[in-house]
Amino acid sequence: MPAHRDIAARRTVALVGPSAAGKTSLTEALLARAGAIGSPGSVEKGSTVADFDPLEKRALRSLNAALVHFEHLGIRTHLIDTPGAPDFLGQSLPALEAVETAAIVINAATGIEPMAVRMMEWAKERERDRLIIVNRIDAQGVDLGALVEQIQATFGKECLPVNLPSQKRERVLDCFYKLHADGPQPDFSSVEEAHRKLVEQVVEVDAAFVERYLNEGDVDPSELHAPLEQALREGHLVPICFVSARTGAGVAELLDVIEKLLPDPTESNPPAFLEGEGEAAKPHPIEVDPSRHVVAHVFKITQDPYVGKMGVIRVHQGTITRDSQLFVGDGRRPFKVGHLFMLQGKELKEVPSAVPGDLCAIAKVDELHFDAVLHDAAEDAHLHLKPLAFPVPVHGLAISPKRRGDEQRLHDILAKLVSEDPCLKLEHAADTNETVVYGLGELHLRTLLERLTDVHNCQVETRPPRIAYRETITAPAEGHHRHKKQTGGAGQFGEVFLRIEPLERGAGFVFADEVKGGAIPGNFMPAVEKGVRMAMEQGVVAGYPVVDLKVTVYDGKHHTVDSKEIAFVQAGKKALITAVQAARAVVLEPIVHVEITAPEQHMGDITGDLASRRGQVSGTQAAAAGHLTVLALAPLSELASYQTRLNSLTGGQGRYTIMLSHYEAVPPTVQSQLAAQYKIRDEG
Repeated sequence: MPAHRDIAARRTVALVGPSAAGKTSLTEALLARAGAIGSPGSVEKGSTVADFDPLEKRALRSLNAALVHFEHLGIRTHLIDTPGAPDFLGQSLPALEAVETAAIVINAATGIEPMAVRMMEWAKERERDRLIIVNRIDAQGVDLGALVEQIQATFGKECLPVNLPSQKRERVLDCFYKLHADGPQPDFSSVEEAHRKLVEQVVEVDAAFVERYLNEGDVDPSELHAPLEQALREGHLVPICFVSARTGAGVAELLDVIEKLLPDPTESNPPAFLEGEGEAAKPHPIEVDPSRHVVAHVFKITQDPYVGKMGVIRVHQGTITRDSQLFVGDGRRPFKVGHLFMLQGKELKEVPSAVPGDLCAIAKVDELHFDAVLHDAAEDAHLHLKPLAFPVPVHGLAISPKRRGDEQRLHDILAKLVSEDPCLKLEHAADTNETVVYGLGELHLRTLLERLTDVHNCQVETRPPRIAYRETITAPAEGHHRHKKQTGGAGQFGEVFLRIEPLERGAGFVFADEVKGGAIPGNFMPAVEKGVRMAMEQGVVAGYPVVDLKVTVYDGKHHTVDSKEIAFVQAGKKALITAVQAARAVVLEPIVHVEITAPEQHMGDITGDLASRRGQVSGTQAAAAGHLTVLALAPLSELASYQTRLNSLTGGQGRYTIMLSHYEAVPPTVQSQLAAQYKIRDEG
């Protein structure tokens, strides 16, 4: 079915990739070329459309995913400029779900960096069309031909240039349509060779075109639209474009690629909607049709100082208007869309409607939350998107207000900030009465603190990062406790016998009731489980949550008068503690993947320092000229304030990223220290 004319005129692109690749400058260049702004803004001057946040202007880097749009030659393009630092993956990963095309931006001067590799993998896993943009081609001393070879060696031979730099990288030549076949020659390769490889790659997905190509030697590119879109969809072709956002070289050609070659919403892979939960969930087809009932999803939450809470959505099916009645997930009460906005950085442009392929925002609806599905039909109440695999936040910081009485205000502000970023997590540690916020790294948490103080004027105190240790058992054991209390009148009585056994790492918690003959009446079993869970949450060995075990309650006793829920809660709790103490319990610590990039001459110092921190180096890979990236596994507890140490080792030229790998048992000496600290804290 041909696409509705409005939908056929939609393009959605997310600019993703490492920091300093020039994504924000490229956004400015495209906006200016399309006529949406008069001239490109500057990151250094704080005048860009996308980096409008005061913290971004001060940091000279993107901290949030920003939406812009432009209309050019009848095509409306929605563009998402995403932050490149791994700490802000909570902003960049959701952008992949909102677009047809993930454009991975590579800095020509630094080559392929780890973040580019990750984004290519994530985009492939989510079945997004992919485009590689080589920016900063005007940088001195870069070998763009060698970079193309490096891209193909890293990502596959399906990565092919659709244009090539020419005249010492001052302009770019189209290779797909061969618009400059008789003009100047490219700086490397040739238009003819690049065109031939592109056509051969595209026709491979369609047997009819293969035969024509073999017989005729070429195929008119204007006839290749359908197989081209199929090749993009299937990952059989990943176009490479060359551009310099600074000089403007290749910007017009990139705009041409977006409008002529990239897919409209009907031509890409459908979004991964599921109906139902768990293993019973089944794929749910989406029809990219504005006349059908509405299906949209919230991929970003923001707190606007003027309009309040705002949900940024992608429309997949149907048409949303300013008077639409929409449900949030399985909610039973609809809300009325009062205002519908398109975003241009911080500017809100009210629009009457949004069709499939549009990215827009709805304000002042408290029920909206990240990943919520919006719909207007009862049969869609149980739809949800396939969950994104976000990195687990493992950097913890205990935080409290400087001024007494501000506890509730701090909690409310933190809750809002956490709602905006799925990679922030807020917890209250009952044993220490601490509020702990977890993020993806030092930069992530530092930015959170700056937002608290500078934007919300909430002064706070912080304590050293908490490590998310866990406890588990390594052997089966049994536990028993009789809770008996008599204080005149009705007493308390409950007795529990249970056994525990270890489960595989990550398996969680299993509770089983094998009591026979009513020794513990069924109505008291939830109280036993509650007590068990309480003990697990509080920890036994060192005060950290107990994980990965099965608890089976197999016997007990009750009293017809004195047995109460509280008695069985206490009996279950203390029986579990007894069992864990006999089950060779160990403390688990988070082990993280570490990627450290620094000048090559510092590698010896870095690997030696890692070894002193119980780190294990697994390999190295080439980075920018003269730089290497060290890949290692290390305990998170050994990396506190690591950036300070890395600065010392490299003269400020090193940077690192971490991502949770797994949990493993701490050395016995560390476990003894943690247990001793817990005993002191518990006695205090």
